[in-house]
Amino acid sequence: MARIIGIGHQDFETVRKNNYFYIDKTDFIREWWESGDEVTLLTRPRRFGKTLTMSMVEKFFSVSYAGRSDLFEGLSIWEKETFRALQGSYPVISLSFADVKETVFAQTRKKICRIIKSLYNKYDFLLEGSLLNDAEKKDFQSISVDMEDNEAAYALKALSDYLCRYYGKKVIILLDEYDTPMQEAYMNGYWDEAVSFTRSLLNSTFKTNPFLERAIMTGITRVSKESVFSDLNNLEVITSTSSRYASCFGFLEKEVFDALEEYGLSDRRMEIKRWYDGFRFGDTDGIYNPWSIINFLDKRKIAGYWANTSSNNLVGKLLRESGNEIKQNFEDLLSDRSITVTMDEQVVYDQLNEDVDAVWSLLVAGGYLKISSVRQRTEEFADWETEYELRLTNLEVKLMFRGMVRRWFSRTVGYNGFIKALLEGDLSTMNGCLNRISLEMFSYFDTGTGSSRQEPERFYHGFVLGMLAELLGRYSVTSNRESGYGRYDVMMEPLNGKDDAIVLEFKVYDARKETDLRETAERALAQIRQKRYTELLRAKGISEDRIRSYGIGFRGKEVEIAG
Repeated sequence: MARIIGIGHQDFETVRKNNYFYIDKTDFIREWWESGDEVTLLTRPRRFGKTLTMSMVEKFFSVSYAGRSDLFEGLSIWEKETFRALQGSYPVISLSFADVKETVFAQTRKKICRIIKSLYNKYDFLLEGSLLNDAEKKDFQSISVDMEDNEAAYALKALSDYLCRYYGKKVIILLDEYDTPMQEAYMNGYWDEAVSFTRSLLNSTFKTNPFLERAIMTGITRVSKESVFSDLNNLEVITSTSSRYASCFGFLEKEVFDALEEYGLSDRRMEIKRWYDGFRFGDTDGIYNPWSIINFLDKRKIAGYWANTSSNNLVGKLLRESGNEIKQNFEDLLSDRSITVTMDEQVVYDQLNEDVDAVWSLLVAGGYLKISSVRQRTEEFADWETEYELRLTNLEVKLMFRGMVRRWFSRTVGYNGFIKALLEGDLSTMNGCLNRISLEMFSYFDTGTGSSRQEPERFYHGFVLGMLAELLGRYSVTSNRESGYGRYDVMMEPLNGKDDAIVLEFKVYDARKETDLRETAERALAQIRQKRYTELLRAKGISEDRIRSYGIGFRGKEVEIAG
C-alpha cells in the first residue's frame, strides 16, 4: 500500500511517526559526522530538504530525543552500530532564520533577538540550582528582544557554555536559513547594518566558542566571506559544485522512478523528467527537486510547484534592471541555448547591481540555472579563471521565467497589439502601439543606476525578452548577432513554414545627421540593407519575399518605425 503524501512537513518526527512518504537521507548524518568538520555551511536551493535535514540531525543527536530509536529504525543510519550509540547523546541548540523577512533593520534585529530569547526560555531549567552563579543568572534573565548588540552577539555562546556544564558535553549548533535576513537586507536597503549585526553573532557563536562540538548552517547562498564570514576560517563550505553530500538533498532519478512505481505512475516518467529533472550537485546530475515530485505524487498533475513557492522578487528585479549583457544571455537561455560565464560561487549582495558574475552566482545557487560543464582558463600570463557553462535547469524553470517576463508586459497597454500588428505587417498599428509601450517601459527596464539617459539598448533587450516569452515555440528570437557585414539588433526566425522572418534595427535620433525622427528610422532600415543582415536568413533557405525589415528610431521615449 502506498504511503500517505504529507505536503509541507519539515519536522522529521512528524514524518516518521505518521509514516508519511519519505526518501531515506539519513546517511547524511554518517557522512557529516565522519567528515570531522567543525562548522559546515551547506547551500542548496529552496525546498530541497534543508529544514527537514536539520530536524533529522537534531532528533538524532539531541539529548531531548534520547532513546527514540523508533524514529530511525529501518533507515540506513541505524544499520551502523557505532552510530546507534550516538543517538540522543549531545545537547543541541537548533534555530532558524527562515521567518526573518522584515522590511527594516530594527524589526530584523528584534526578530533575531526574539528567536534567541525563545531558546533561553526553552532551557530555563538551567536557572535552577547552583549550576549558574548569581551574575550568570542575571545575564540569563536579561536576554530579551531589546538587548544590546553585544549581548545578542554573545548570547548563543553563553548558552553553549551553560548547556556544556549541565550535560558535561560540548554542544551541537544548527542554524537553518542563515541567509534569509541577508536577502531581505539587500532587497530593503539596510545591508550594512544587517551585515555588522550578523557578523558579530556568527563569529561569537561559531568561531570563538570553546563549548562548540560541531555546527551546521544552511542557506540558499554562500554570502561572501568579506560580508559575514570574515573571521570564520574554520568554515567548510559546501556549494552546488561540491561533490560532498551531493545525493543527500533532492531526489535522485532512481528514487523518483521508484516513487512513481509505488503510486502507479510509472508511465509518467519521461514527462516528470522533462519538467523536474536538471539539478546537479558536484558531479552528480539527474537530481529532481523534492517539492515538485511530492506535489505531483499527491495531485497527479503537472504544474510549476517549485517555481511558484516563492515570489521570485529578487530574481525578477535583477533580470529586469540588469544591463544588456545579462538580458542578452537570458535571450539565449530562454531559447534553450547555453551561456558561458566566469563567476565566483560566493554571492556579494552589495555588488549585484554592478557585478554580472554575482548575478550568475545567485541564480545558480537558487537553482534557476544548472552548471552543464566547468573548465579552467589557464592561458599564460592570465589569471586562473573558472568558466561555467550554464543552462536553465528544466522546463518548470523555463516556464517560470517566461511567465515572469509576460507579466511585465501584460501591464503595458499596447504590447499584445504590437505583437499582433508585427506578425500581420500592420505598420501604422505597430507605430501607435510601440509609442505607448516605450512611454511606459523605458524606465521599467532601466538598469537601476539612476542614469537619466534614455538609450534604446536598455529598452530593446527587455523588449526582446518579451517577444521571446510571447512567441515561444513560434519564433526563434535573437539579438546582436553577426550576419552579413555586421551585427543586427533583433532577428525573428520562424519555426514553421507559414510566418515571415523579421529583422529589426534600432537607432537613436542624431540632430547632426537627421532632420526628424522619420529620417532616423529610415537610416536604421537602410542599415539592414547595406549591411545585408538578412543574409543569415537567406542562407537558411528563407526566400526574400518572406523576410520583412523594420528600422526603429528613438528620440527620448518617442518612436518611429519605417518598413
